[in-house]
Amino acid sequence: MTALASRSAILLALSSPFAMADSAQSQANGFIEDSTWGLLNRSVYDRRDYQHGGKNSGARNAYKARSERNDYAEEWAYGLMGTLQSGFTQGLIGVGIDAHAYLGVKLDSGGGRAGKARLLGLDNEGYPKDNYGRGGAAIKLRMSNTVLSYGEQRVKTPVFSSSDSRLLPETATGVFVTSNEFDSLKMVGGHFTGSTDRNASSHNQEFVVNYSNGLKGDAFDLAGVVYTPSKQLSTSLYTSRYEDTWNQQYLGALFNQPIDENSSLAFNFNLYRTTDEGKALSGTIDNTTWSLMSTYTQGPQSFSLGYQKVHGDTPFDYVTRGAIFITNAVQLSDFNAPNEQSWQLRYDLDMSVWRLPGLMLSAAYVRGSDINGTHVDPKGGYAYLGYGKDGKHWERDLEARYVVQSGTAKGTTLSLRYNVHRGNTAQAELDTDQVRVAIEYPLTGRF
Repeated sequence: MTALASRSAILLALSSPFAMADSAQSQANGFIEDSTWGLLNRSVYDRRDYQHGGKNSGARNAYKARSERNDYAEEWAYGLMGTLQSGFTQGLIGVGIDAHAYLGVKLDSGGGRAGKARLLGLDNEGYPKDNYGRGGAAIKLRMSNTVLSYGEQRVKTPVFSSSDSRLLPETATGVFVTSNEFDSLKMVGGHFTGSTDRNASSHNQEFVVNYSNGLKGDAFDLAGVVYTPSKQLSTSLYTSRYEDTWNQQYLGALFNQPIDENSSLAFNFNLYRTTDEGKALSGTIDNTTWSLMSTYTQGPQSFSLGYQKVHGDTPFDYVTRGAIFITNAVQLSDFNAPNEQSWQLRYDLDMSVWRLPGLMLSAAYVRGSDINGTHVDPKGGYAYLGYGKDGKHWERDLEARYVVQSGTAKGTTLSLRYNVHRGNTAQAELDTDQVRVAIEYPLTGRF
């Protein structure tokens, strides 16, 4: 374990003697007694039509030649995700295990259509596999209110986070420590040696990096604190290191102020600071990216206005698919190009007041401009993206989401998304129309 992760683990362990008397471990009932299981059935259909001569060639895991690929991407698949979370043995230090097994099955796709949506695993010739799967486990130790997990696991932090936005989730391999020894304060630390993409069939993977095509670092370390002094306010501070690639710090704050019984005003602030480190495998990086979203809620309606700005000659990049907490990272674009600024308007409507409980409708429009990637390091990992000067683009997102409220199908979720992206040639993303339909049916229980 590196020095950063070691210091984090020591700090968390030292906090235990000051723990609250009524700790989580003191209430442990046993390894089996507190165990739970889950089984999630998910089916996803994703179609992307590329406009103005675009091809389904943007996926780096699509091996077929550009001339052999279609002008649209289309995948339909079924996923089955089984999870087992044991309880902890009783005593000063509790021991437990978390395990998972994932299966993906092709329902429809082809070699010229697969790859971009990342629902399905691909073989070495670029054709989608009929099925693929993987499994893993992590052993966990708990002392007082501090838990250490070692193995393959899902993690959620602003700098390293396991995405679950396709068919199967990402996972990461390493050590992760979470401590809740003090009221209102959570501390975390981690050391990871790899991450597994959503459509991978093996957990022995390099780190998933979203934009750089440079060499990969061998380790990722993080430490952070989350301070929640009240129901209205939560703040977080993280530091991380992607070995021989970059150092990244994060500052975030969530504030929600009720105005009356039916209305409130909320603010969501996120800031990332990224600089190259060590061998600088992705080239020179000096990037500050921040965003602010304000949301006014009145009864069943919410109105949001967001702004995002990238300061730097490289795009804002991140390890794992889910570690991007900036406001304008939406369905088809992250609006994170060099020097880009972007605005978002969003509207959400809860249909329960019209006797349709569980139905949510949303619409968002994001517009980005001032992209200038002409000063990107020509020898770095981002030169291939081909950013120009005066780049601009926009995206429109529509979604309907329904959750069954009662009966044998309670918890079943159906969602329909329609997304449109358009831009000029100075930005690096294709003009695309997307339709995505997803159905989820969860089953849970205790032993």
